[in-house]
Amino acid sequence: MSKESQGRELRFVIIGAGMAGILSAIKLREAGFQNVTIYEKAARIGGTWRENTYPGLTCDVPSHSYTYSFAPNPDWSQIMPPGGEIQRYFEGIVADYRVDNIAFNQEVIRCEFDGDRWQLETAAGIKDSADFVIAATGVLHHPRWPDIKGADSFAGALFHSAQWDHAVPLEGKRIGIIGNGSTGVQIVSELAPRAAKLCHFQRTPQWIMPIENRPFTNEEKQALRSDPALLHQVQNDPTLNASIERFSEAIVDPDSDAMHEIETLVIGNLDNSVSDPVLREKLRPDYRVACKRLIFSTDYYEKVQHPNAELVVEGIECIEPAGVRTKDGRLIELDVIVFATGFHADQFMRPMNVTGRNGTLLNEVWTPKPTAYMAISIPEFPNLFMLNGPNGPVGNFSLIEIAEQQWHYISQLIDKVASGECRHIAATREALEAFDKARISAAKTTVFGSGCQSWYLDAEGVPATWPWSRARFAEEMQAPKLDAFEML
Repeated sequence: MSKESQGRELRFVIIGAGMAGILSAIKLREAGFQNVTIYEKAARIGGTWRENTYPGLTCDVPSHSYTYSFAPNPDWSQIMPPGGEIQRYFEGIVADYRVDNIAFNQEVIRCEFDGDRWQLETAAGIKDSADFVIAATGVLHHPRWPDIKGADSFAGALFHSAQWDHAVPLEGKRIGIIGNGSTGVQIVSELAPRAAKLCHFQRTPQWIMPIENRPFTNEEKQALRSDPALLHQVQNDPTLNASIERFSEAIVDPDSDAMHEIETLVIGNLDNSVSDPVLREKLRPDYRVACKRLIFSTDYYEKVQHPNAELVVEGIECIEPAGVRTKDGRLIELDVIVFATGFHADQFMRPMNVTGRNGTLLNEVWTPKPTAYMAISIPEFPNLFMLNGPNGPVGNFSLIEIAEQQWHYISQLIDKVASGECRHIAATREALEAFDKARISAAKTTVFGSGCQSWYLDAEGVPATWPWSRARFAEEMQAPKLDAFEML
């Protein structure tokens, strides 16, 4: 059946065929909405797991937690899933749930509200109209390139970690990894034993949480295949959930017992894993544990001590044809340079031109920083909803769980239009202002605001993430407070 409002079948456009876009399409069909198209800028689905294919790529959320609630997977290979396996999981979901309404190679460049409906246009020239736009564009998909003098002069291979060149041989090569967030750490762990020489260029040390990442046995996987109740139990492991809640508590209250427990683990990991006292101090951050996103690794400290590896902390002066010259004048000769320098995390839908009611420009609304009520709705942008938008929970949580909770909330807003109660719905300015005031006040007291530079901070230096507990977010997503919305 189709869902109608005031005698007209509702039309939905979803922007992005990554995790959140696939979820949206499945949930809309379940609700009876058939007039749905996903516009995807690339040639296949997958989002961040399509874009990132670097050696060592691994999710930092446990496998069974990183699945849709309605589609558990008994066949994960290990505790923390490798990137290629996650991509195959989403491809399997698209096939199993017949998500065949995807227009590939169609980057949406314009999205304009004409007073009644949304008018969209792709770079290839397709034009479309929709009653609702679901922005499932993701957070980490615009690579951040560092401004290093001479990069264009390098005679070897140079690329960003999110644009890995698999044609470049790595065995026995001299490799430089610039950047030491999760990506840089994972690449070093994978390549240190394979390179003739691997130099990890570190600007700021990172705290690293030790983890186990053992493979699941064939017996374990068979048990999950044959027992749906056991699979459901593993997917909703109460011990893991309690641990995540504890981590959430630590972030919100840096002086809590939960944070002190994490600090003990992480500091002990450094002190007990690195034998050379000089190297150990080079690797020791001068900021609070978890002020930056915690990095999870089974073996980085081991691999950075590999005979082939070197940690370089002197700072980069420039890149030359032969390699990297550090600020102390040393030339480090290299065959391959990888920029593991992250993404522009504040872009979201941009650079798409989005115009709301009365000509309101998203770029102006989001200057100097992006914001949205409950990370979902923006005043003056009716019937446009975001999944994993600005100010939502990010960190060491499952974004699938977050997106499903957000969809539960969004679906109730859609129902207001589908039932004929209103034609358009969006958060009010007053609601966003009150939300932002409370959010900013709380954010400043989280561990993210304790004194470090990270991609969690907005243009004004305030943590942009959800500043309250994971449990509070789940509670807020149960039902919209309708007095926070304008319904016309």
